[in-house]
This record gives sequence, C-alpha cells and structure tokens, in this order.
Amino acid sequence: MLILLWGGLFVLTLVTLIVAADFFIKASERIGLAMGISPFIVGVTLIAVGTSLPELVTSIIAVFKGGATSGIVPGNVIGSNITNMALVLAIVGIMGKEIRLEFDVMRVDLPMMVGSAFLLLLCLIDGHFSIWEGGLLLAGLALYLTYILALSREGKRNAMAMELEPEEREALPVFSWKDPLILLVSGVVIYFSAEYNVRAIIELATILNIGQEVIALSAVALGTSLPELIVSIVAVRVGNAEMAIGNILGSNIFNIFAVMGIPRLFGEILVPPSILSFSLPAMIVVSILTLFVLQDKRLTRWEGWALLLVYGLFLINLFSGEVAASAA
Repeated sequence: MLILLWGGLFVLTLVTLIVAADFFIKASERIGLAMGISPFIVGVTLIAVGTSLPELVTSIIAVFKGGATSGIVPGNVIGSNITNMALVLAIVGIMGKEIRLEFDVMRVDLPMMVGSAFLLLLCLIDGHFSIWEGGLLLAGLALYLTYILALSREGKRNAMAMELEPEEREALPVFSWKDPLILLVSGVVIYFSAEYNVRAIIELATILNIGQEVIALSAVALGTSLPELIVSIVAVRVGNAEMAIGNILGSNIFNIFAVMGIPRLFGEILVPPSILSFSLPAMIVVSILTLFVLQDKRLTRWEGWALLLVYGLFLINLFSGEVAASAA
C-alpha cells in the first residue's frame, strides 16, 4: 500500500514539476519580450535553462536535505544525459529514417558535450565533489552560454540578432500583470513539487531497498527528459530533426555544467560508489558512442535502434547490479 502511495506521489509531483516549469519558462519569455529584450537572447537563454529546470530544482532541494539524499544530484545529471543520448536521440533516429545535419556538430557542440562528460569524470573520480570543482563547472557554463549567444550551429548568429523592424516590434507581447503572477505561482509550484518529489524518492528507495541514486538514474531521469522527448518527436514530424539533435546536445552540456555546478553552491554533494563504478563510466561510453554516430553529420534508423538497445542494456545492468548489491 505504501509503495502505491509514494509511487503515485512521485509520478504526480514529477508531472506537476514539468508542467509548472513550462508555465514558468513561457511567462519569463513573455515578460522578457515585453521589456524589449532581444527575442534571440530570450530564446537561447530560456531554451538552455528551460530544458534543465526540473533537474536543477530537484537537485538543489536534494542538496538542502543533505546526507545520502544529495547523491540524487549526480544520479539525476548522469541519468538524464544517458536518457537524452540513448533514448531521445534513438527515437529521433528511428522516426527520422536518415537525418542529414547541415550544421557542423564536430565544430563545437559534440566536442563540448564529450569534453564536459570527461570533465565531470575528473571532478568525481576521487569520490568527492569540492566547491572548487563546482566552480570549474560553472566556468564551463559561462563559456557555453557565451557560445550559444554568439554563434549559431551554422556559424555566426549575428543575422538573427539584428534589430527588429517597427512592424515586428508591434507584434511583440504587451506587458500583462498576469505574467508576473504566473511566474510567481509556477515558481512556488516548482519548489513544492521538487520538495515532495525528492521525499517520494527517499521513501521509495527505503521501501524497495535500493539506492536513491538508482531512482534518480532511471525514473527521475526519464521523467525530466520527457520535455526533450516530446519536443524532439514534434520536431521530427515537422521535418526539423536538426533542431531536436541540437537541443539534446545543448541539454546534456547544460546538465553537467549547471545542474552539477549550481547545487554545489548550496552544500555538499555525495558521490555514491555505484555512480563511480557503473553509471559515470556508462555515460562516458554513451557520449563517445554518440560522437561516433554523429561525426559524419548523419543519423540513420539502424543507429537509432542501436542507441535504443544501449539504453535497454543500461537499465538492465543498473537494476540487476542494484538487486545483486541488495542481496549481498
């Protein structure tokens, strides 16, 4: 009975968290545009923040709770990145048959994604995550934000950042008192959803006798990757699979730099042994696999199926390893 109660609360708070984050981002976008901020700057900044907002808030709450609960943070980041690469990218490949990329992913996006994965490995390999290592990731975040504000995936984004024509400015949203209210209410809902989501994770881990990081690596990662999955499916259907792939790469980079770096400012982050022995190496392997898959600027259907198989193997090994550890 308890497992149904906490399982239901986990699903409910996760869905509420995702929906509230969507309202928060859209209200922020309308406020930014109404204030005259460049639509380009508003767009790229909110895409970077918005795709990782559920993971970020959940991780900050976990750090505030302290102790073993902070181990949710690396599980959240690593699980989300593996899910993005091995599940979301797989579905994009399967649905898109054969996708050809116009932008050069080998120029910055892919190397930065793989580089950020190895940087996280270096930060966590000793089983500790210091404040200085958190600062290093935040420096990487600053570098990445500078990049997405300065370049497009085809080259310079200067053309997109040009001043709007008068008639285009008239089409921008007019400031409404509803938007700050939506921003405030959705922010409160995000906080309490994350709070009770973390509490549900703790209770489920206790009932099932598994590590909290295992739930973070699987269920939380899958749930918080749903926005990327939905956006990617829609993008493929309208013939814009390139955008989906770009968002996946950007989300993974932002996860490592921001979702690991920012929560470290609020307290210690535990690095569970299972993260070092399996999940982190698995993320490195999947990152390298993604590099090889996309380096020719193509994503085929069979490559999508191969990535989906990798995701299945990851989940099987994750839970079989946890069952073996519990039995021992």
